[in-house]
Amino acid sequence: MTELAPEAKILILNGGILAVAYLGIYPSLEQKTLNRIMTIDVILSAIAVGVAGALFWGSGIRFNMLLFQSNWAVFSILTLMIMEIPLFLRFAEKHDIDLTGGDS
Repeated sequence: MTELAPEAKILILNGGILAVAYLGIYPSLEQKTLNRIMTIDVILSAIAVGVAGALFWGSGIRFNMLLFQSNWAVFSILTLMIMEIPLFLRFAEKHDIDLTGGDS
């Protein structure tokens, strides 16, 4: 059986974390506010980067970002952001979340 490419491992990890967030955690919040989602998102992002670091720290593997090569940390953070932005915007619109940060 062929081993997954390093990029695929991080993309699957990010996708799994985002699936848990947007299909489980965020919909179950009693009050869906920008501040609450951002707080949880920081924790989930730290978990994603931590797991990627556990897999690739010190490996020297370069990750293909299509236009440039990066290390595991940059790849993990950028791909997580790119994957999350459309999910967050759709979730915020569906749940009328104030994106100005005026909620508590």
